[in-house]
Amino acid sequence: MREGLARKVWLLCLGALLCGVSSGLDRAHRRHMGLHRHRGERGKEGQVLHRSKRGWVWNQFFVIEEYTGPDPVLVGRLHSDVDSGDGNIKYILSGEGAGTIFVIDDKTGNIHATKTLDREEQAQYTLTAQAVARDTMKPLEPPSEFIVKVQDINDNPPEFLHGPYYARVPEMSNVGTSVITVTASDADDPTYGNSARLVYSILQGQPYFSVEPQTGVIRTALPNMDREARQEYDVVIQAKDMGGHMGGLSGTTDVKITLTDVNDNPPKFPQSVYTMAVSEDKVPGEEVGRLKAKDPDMGENGMVEYRFLEGDGMGVLEINKDSETQEAVIKLKKVVDYEKKKTYTVKVEAWNPHVDPRFMAWGPYKDTATVKVSVEDADEPPVFNEASYNFEVEENAPEGTVVGQVHARDTDTANNPVRYMIPRYTDLGQFFGITPEDGVIKTTRPLDRENQAWHNISVSATEIGGHHQDSKVRVNIKVKDVNDNPPEFATNNEVLVCENVVPGKLIETVSATDKDEMAHRQYFQFSLPPEVVNNHNFTLKDNKDSTASIYVMRKGFSRMTQDMYFLPIEINDNGVPPQSSTQTLTIRVCSCDSKETILSCNVEPFILPAGLSTGALIAILACIVILLAIVVLFVALRRQKKEPLIVFEEEDIRENIITYDDEGGGEEDTEAFDIATLQNPDGANGFLPRKDIKPELQFPMRPGARPVANSVDVDDFIKTRISDADNDPTAPPYDSIQIYGYEGRGSVAGSLSSLESVTTDSDLDYDYLQSWGPRFKKLADLYGTKDSADDNS
Repeated sequence: MREGLARKVWLLCLGALLCGVSSGLDRAHRRHMGLHRHRGERGKEGQVLHRSKRGWVWNQFFVIEEYTGPDPVLVGRLHSDVDSGDGNIKYILSGEGAGTIFVIDDKTGNIHATKTLDREEQAQYTLTAQAVARDTMKPLEPPSEFIVKVQDINDNPPEFLHGPYYARVPEMSNVGTSVITVTASDADDPTYGNSARLVYSILQGQPYFSVEPQTGVIRTALPNMDREARQEYDVVIQAKDMGGHMGGLSGTTDVKITLTDVNDNPPKFPQSVYTMAVSEDKVPGEEVGRLKAKDPDMGENGMVEYRFLEGDGMGVLEINKDSETQEAVIKLKKVVDYEKKKTYTVKVEAWNPHVDPRFMAWGPYKDTATVKVSVEDADEPPVFNEASYNFEVEENAPEGTVVGQVHARDTDTANNPVRYMIPRYTDLGQFFGITPEDGVIKTTRPLDRENQAWHNISVSATEIGGHHQDSKVRVNIKVKDVNDNPPEFATNNEVLVCENVVPGKLIETVSATDKDEMAHRQYFQFSLPPEVVNNHNFTLKDNKDSTASIYVMRKGFSRMTQDMYFLPIEINDNGVPPQSSTQTLTIRVCSCDSKETILSCNVEPFILPAGLSTGALIAILACIVILLAIVVLFVALRRQKKEPLIVFEEEDIRENIITYDDEGGGEEDTEAFDIATLQNPDGANGFLPRKDIKPELQFPMRPGARPVANSVDVDDFIKTRISDADNDPTAPPYDSIQIYGYEGRGSVAGSLSSLESVTTDSDLDYDYLQSWGPRFKKLADLYGTKDSADDNS
């Protein structure tokens, strides 16, 4: 600020506006705020006091929100010391809302609010004021900022932004247990008055719940609230501003409170005694009956387990739980018999596996019931004395040999007699029979253990009378072995021996097998028959362990002399009765090297010419393969090469004779035959293909050299064909004679054709054609009718 510049700023502010609805008064109170530049003041002692000079001193301006008066609201007034009131000073306002919301009188400096303000949208506005010369627009004072604050009124009700609310609280909770906290918000200014001071209260839900006025915490208000009696509660909470006083605005929200379950109820059987029945023909595992203890709790709190406590039925009954229905299922553990015991009793206990310790004093959490099971009589099938039978019979036993006996009885009170039979599907070979009255099993034919050592059959027992119940039992019959099969070689392989084998060499060890069962310490004995004991080629030694060794007795075997030897060997099994057989061992002589490695055992190489070795055979085969390859290559090349044209005499195509067996209609017939058909249809396109060979090149014909298709000038036609044949590069190197039945022009006989008859008038009379018969009727109609028509015309 410049020295000597006398300034004085008067700030007139409009303050609290009194909006009296009842009186209808709507006027603004002006608030004057200003700073005066004081000139020097003299103190008591004659001293001159000086204050620092300031052009502007500002305070905040206030304007009430939601003002709805008819005139703009006067916010305040700007005044400068340099303003002498002559109108030379201009006041300028800029900043937030300047010119739109706030306007200034540039002469007086009065600031008005032209629009209704909402503090919740914008709480304050920052503006800039400046005084300038009206004529030059030069600043007279530095610009300064000031704030216009919007003064709050209670125009917004409280709102629950997160409602509606859902809460859960365990049943049987103590009084004062916190359930949930609800919170409301008020858009009014919390720093001004009580517009945003909220108080909570409960409108619905008493006397079960309460709410803290200041915090909004909902708590239980009654003890022992039982979920089984009522599970859900609808609570309405109100929030009111102005501290809850009259005239305040309010808002509400809904709170749904659900009581959760606790285990506060023991299981309970609806009745104390249950009666059930089971038939004696039921098998273990079948269901006898069900019972259920009711527990009003939910989830694991309502889970119930079952068990037997006591009773004479604990040995024949068992109890399980159906996890889906929570029922106790009683099943048979053992078969019951009506004839032995008719009733059973058990005591069943139902109990909760999950007990809440807080409610142990409310127990016990279990209940008991008595179950009485009565056994019902049933017509049962016969019962065999054994679960299965095992019998033995010797093989080769004669027909009718007794194998064994089975026995069954009717356990019912009637004790009906029983008949026995063997189902055929268990004895397809029908080896056995049974006596129906007493169950004695016998053979129907001799049995062979070597074919079938075991026979597994079934025997059916059916009661006579009643419901003809039947039952079956398994019978296993073992066929005992009898030594009835002679031994034989275990393998029938040939023995190979070298030509240069040395005497005494072991060439083979033979063994034997027997279809019969070998007894303990039983073994096979080997020996040579008497007729070959003294042979000089081979000998045999019994090893006493069911094997025998074959040795060579001499040397100098020759395949050329004898290439195969047959050695008979007797084998005895030492059984009861003893069985023996004579087996033949085949010994083949082979060619070997010096190390006794077998080279060949076949006789075919000896009939080949001497000196023809294996290498020579391979060479001959290679030559044959090469010759075959050459022949195949030659044939393939000939197929790719073009074959020359071969013309057989009987297929000579040099003369093309076309014969037409058509009967003409006379000289005046112009439609019977068209000479143009002698032309090649392909010639009309300018190309004459050869029919006897495939041309390599095709030359187009000279334009204009061929007569038109409808031309009847045969002479020109023939000349054209001759020219085409002479100029055809694909023509064969021999003359081609083409013969046409045409006499040419200037013939004494004249033209035989009627092609030109239509263009000349004829003086001939054709009436005689009418008398020639039906064959000439067409011709007579053509010419006679025409003449008649001409005469009539």
